[in-house]
Amino acid sequence: MVLIGLALMAFWIWMLIDCATKESSQGNDKLIWILIIVFTHWIGALIYFLVRRPERKKQLGG
Repeated sequence: MVLIGLALMAFWIWMLIDCATKESSQGNDKLIWILIIVFTHWIGALIYFLVRRPERKKQLGG
């Protein structure tokens, strides 16, 4: 159980850093995604990973 918790925490931190450093600063998208990830923890990070990250990679290539 502890390993699962640590893995989810690491995933949450990874998505938070990914969003903060690689998301475009245009508009409020970056701020909104950071707030979603922070307040919904690993569920928000999973949503970001599955929904926004592939879209961003397609648009910006990174």
